[in-house]
Amino acid sequence: MKDNKQTIFSRVYLIYGMVCLFAIIIIGQTVNLQIIQGDKWKEKEESLTRTFKEIDAVRGNIYAADGSLLATSIPKYEIRFDANTNALTDGYFNENVDSLAFELSKLYPEKTKWQYLTALKTARKKGARYQLIRRNVKYTDLKRIKKFPIFRNGKYKGGFIYTQQNRRVNPFNILASRTIGYEREGLKPVGLEGAYSKELTGVNGKQWMQKIAGGVWMPIDENNGKESEDGSDIYTTIDINIQDVAEHALLKQLETHQADHGCVVMMEVATGDVKAIANLKRNIDGTYYEGYNYVIGESTEPGSVFKLASLMAAFEDGYLDLNDRVNTENGTTKFYDAVMRDSHEGGYGTISIKESFMKSSNVAISKEINRVYSAKPQEFIDRLYKMDLNKKLGIEIAGESSPFIKSTDSQTWSGISLPWMSIGYEVQMTPLQILTFYNAVANDGKMVKPKFVKEIRQRGKLIKHYDTVVINNSICSKKTIQMAKEMLEGVVEEGTGRNLKNAVYKIAGKTGTAQIANDKYGYKYEAKVSHQASFVGYFPADKPKYSCIVVINAPTQNVYYGNLVAGPIFKEVADKVYASSIQIHEELKTKESFAASRIPVAKNGYYSDLSKIYSTLHVKTILSSNTPKWAKVTTSEKEVKIDKKNIAPIYVADVTGMSIRDAIYILENQGLRVSFTGNGAVINQSVLPGNKIIKGEKIILELAS
Repeated sequence: MKDNKQTIFSRVYLIYGMVCLFAIIIIGQTVNLQIIQGDKWKEKEESLTRTFKEIDAVRGNIYAADGSLLATSIPKYEIRFDANTNALTDGYFNENVDSLAFELSKLYPEKTKWQYLTALKTARKKGARYQLIRRNVKYTDLKRIKKFPIFRNGKYKGGFIYTQQNRRVNPFNILASRTIGYEREGLKPVGLEGAYSKELTGVNGKQWMQKIAGGVWMPIDENNGKESEDGSDIYTTIDINIQDVAEHALLKQLETHQADHGCVVMMEVATGDVKAIANLKRNIDGTYYEGYNYVIGESTEPGSVFKLASLMAAFEDGYLDLNDRVNTENGTTKFYDAVMRDSHEGGYGTISIKESFMKSSNVAISKEINRVYSAKPQEFIDRLYKMDLNKKLGIEIAGESSPFIKSTDSQTWSGISLPWMSIGYEVQMTPLQILTFYNAVANDGKMVKPKFVKEIRQRGKLIKHYDTVVINNSICSKKTIQMAKEMLEGVVEEGTGRNLKNAVYKIAGKTGTAQIANDKYGYKYEAKVSHQASFVGYFPADKPKYSCIVVINAPTQNVYYGNLVAGPIFKEVADKVYASSIQIHEELKTKESFAASRIPVAKNGYYSDLSKIYSTLHVKTILSSNTPKWAKVTTSEKEVKIDKKNIAPIYVADVTGMSIRDAIYILENQGLRVSFTGNGAVINQSVLPGNKIIKGEKIILELAS
């Protein structure tokens, strides 16, 4: 009995000892976890449930030259509700939740008041800390929501939580979209968005976020957070009005000729500022979109527009002159076994070098270049290199293709390379590289780098200004430049581009029509060859202000010549720019003194008054147009000629030759403040006719005596 009792106690003590030992181990481990390793595990827990997340900075805007927005970040907000915030009592919630649901249903009627009410009450019942209310909320709506019942009490008392997300938009949609570009995660940056990403991005902020049920990260307030710094704004050289005209003119012509793709770019001659750049590609359904920057990235054989460089090389080396004569034979000539042809069957006979350029004679130009350089072809290549035609422009926008000007040590050099290169084959250049060369001619030999951005600003403060970069101060002599200009003006005055000629201002330029070979079939299968039509030039020809190139690829309506396909786009854009740029117009001449005659001389003025006076005096009048409101008068010995005097609503009227009464009437109706000196008819005005009207501007009229 005693042994059994002893055995039982031994077992009890053993079990008790084991329990005590286990308890000691648990206590020891607890102490170890909470005190000794407490900081370590606390950090571990916080790393899993709390983290310091980056908050994206607002990306800077991209502006046109006049301040119009080309790209901007639109803030969108996500509204959440912390239904379990400590300061929100059941009484207050129940008293106001009905009103909150009503306001939400008024603002966003796709859900009824009862649906919002049910969602809010369910969130409160479940203790939801981050209940979604609405995504993609506009800023104006956010301001209203902040005033709604419950939410007006803020985050801690009302459980109102909102987070900002930014969405990049282009207000003008397709306009210059490829040049503006984009920067998206996982994709190579494109255009200005990519080139100036560092400046546009800004500095991201940081904020503590806590992980709650469902794996959702909720922002929490911590003192050591950091606010983001917005990105800088980019001010481009793009003129939104010229851009709009260029885009629509290009689209219209592409649709007319059902071409595969095309591009147009316009530069300011002196500065290199790119005023407009458009690239359009045809979809399968026949519509067009901006999918690739052909102006910068597509390097092709330029065709006839390269003839300018060839002849300038020969002029500069002293081998040719404008008046040198060349026989175009019957419109064909042979170099080894290859036949060179002119587009004009039968040839042009014997013509001058200037005429060969104006008529774009392949035979004449290739024969002459081959004649003077055949024994030393590398001299021709070196001259082209000295004009920087073999170098990339180094523009900021990514994707510029390298030009290809073949050297004589190339493995592909052959006996026909020189004559074919002279007319724009076996060489490759992008439209922007060609335009930069022509722009240098317009700029009296100074080659400037195309510029897309004028300045960078941070909250209106100037951070950086971009000056014009000179690539080559003089690509050739002044004499060569003058000969080049004379040829380019001749093309439009009486050559292949004469359909672009107008009576208001002069255009100088060159048409181009190139065959673009299919990589598989080459040139010999005509059905497999597409065409590239181009026109490049500048205006006004006598005082160049702008240069422009148009390139259309693969027109399909049996019309592919540069003057007919690309030329009309150039003219439409140039006409628009000239019409809206008063500073490049020739000054209007003030009216000379009146003719002496036996017939009483009248001042220019109101037609009804003039007609009554001459009728009373029985003076013969000749009316050159329909009955005008305002008239200008030319008095001869036996008669008076009356012409219509146009008064444009937006330009300062020409009031010379008018009475002061009529002059004041017209000018004050145009919004100008008028003062005058002297007596008689107006002989001079301080604000020249044709200037754009500035309302309230003062104009002083000088009278005859």
